[in-house]
Amino acid sequence: MLVIQNGWLVTPQGAAFGDMAVDGGRIAALGARLSPAPQDDVLDASGLWVFPGFIDAHTHFDMGNDLAHTADDFETGTRAALMGGTTCVVDFATQERGGTLSDALAQWHRKAQGRCSCHYAFHMAITDWNERTRAELADLLAAGVSTFKLYMAYDALRVNDGELYDVLVSTARLGGLVGVHCENGDLVNAGVRRERQSDAGVQGHPRSRPAAVEAEAVERLLRIAQVADCPVKVVHLSTREGLEAVRRARGRGQCVRVETCPQYLLLSDERYRRPDGANYVCSPPLRPASDREALVKALLEGEIDTIATDHCSYTSAQKAAAGRDFSRIPNGLPGVEHRAVAMMSAFVATGRMDAAAMCRLLSENPAREMGMYPCKGALRVGSDADVVLWDPNAAGVLTAQGQWQNTDYTPYEGLRVSGGVRHVLLGGRWAVRDGRLIAPNLGSYVARRQPQL
Repeated sequence: MLVIQNGWLVTPQGAAFGDMAVDGGRIAALGARLSPAPQDDVLDASGLWVFPGFIDAHTHFDMGNDLAHTADDFETGTRAALMGGTTCVVDFATQERGGTLSDALAQWHRKAQGRCSCHYAFHMAITDWNERTRAELADLLAAGVSTFKLYMAYDALRVNDGELYDVLVSTARLGGLVGVHCENGDLVNAGVRRERQSDAGVQGHPRSRPAAVEAEAVERLLRIAQVADCPVKVVHLSTREGLEAVRRARGRGQCVRVETCPQYLLLSDERYRRPDGANYVCSPPLRPASDREALVKALLEGEIDTIATDHCSYTSAQKAAAGRDFSRIPNGLPGVEHRAVAMMSAFVATGRMDAAAMCRLLSENPAREMGMYPCKGALRVGSDADVVLWDPNAAGVLTAQGQWQNTDYTPYEGLRVSGGVRHVLLGGRWAVRDGRLIAPNLGSYVARRQPQL
């Protein structure tokens, strides 16, 4: 048995000084003063915060398209996640047009199995909706896939409104939850054609998909969900106008879950005016400061449910290969390693949010949404011993040179951070000690239950 003594145990209800005992991969006891047996291992956690492991429910590892293949696969991506305190990721298995959901799930299992340094699970992205696909849904739930993804943009991925409605109804009947990429695909295509003709370069990317393109799709999604009478999740929300559509839907009594990402809380579209602006091309794009400020305010007031990364990493060379054709720049940013420290530094270290609120955003809420709670996302007797010991007094600077992510840049280069990961337990085993990776590839697949909304 391992006994962690003298730490501050962080839960969404607050932080309490106390001890934790870990045995058999689970939390065995919590108390003000636990008495270890002579044969027990003991760690003095004085001055450290003890969190349930962080969960990143939006990553893209080992993903290829006609533009490029991501720099991070499951080996490098989950290693970087672990070093940043994330003990579980949820990646996107994606159905091919003409293919089956079961084939997609098997493909992603092959990509991940035996290569992961944190735990992993899968959403299923549905791109080809038909009666065969509908018939597979129950099998996906039985295989532990209880969340699904739809796209309203990207011609190779998107569904139409009727299909979106049908997927919402069909998955809700089985207890699943659908997250949706909200951009009006026709307007994006028109914007891309327009900006390419103007030879706008990288700055054509945000101009091709302004805030109204997201807001229209969010509003349309939520009206479709209203007719379907189903809960729904808006992923990577980036705009004030989209947020206002969510508020209207919630005001009507709809169950709407909202995710945003660190890039939309910390960065703005001024990055596209830099010489390395191609490195910041992601979709939705970075927005003006006014959108960032609106999202931050919503976060602080509890309107945002989770913070995930949408980690989709490429190298600078991959980004630059398109030249001035912004539409050929592979979309995505690295972030899985730096999410927790960037958010802690921006909101907890500055006193704008307490550690308990951050625990909700990074641990409990995603665990509930993903159907993992209380096995994960909680410091409770019987919960899995996926634990992060956080040093609030650490300090540093984020650099590409010092990261584990398999790319040559970070969007947060030069960011001064407060706090950092000291130790990580994965399933009760030491994976990170004193900031050093000591046991890679301990991660296992997490078969999930119905989301708790």
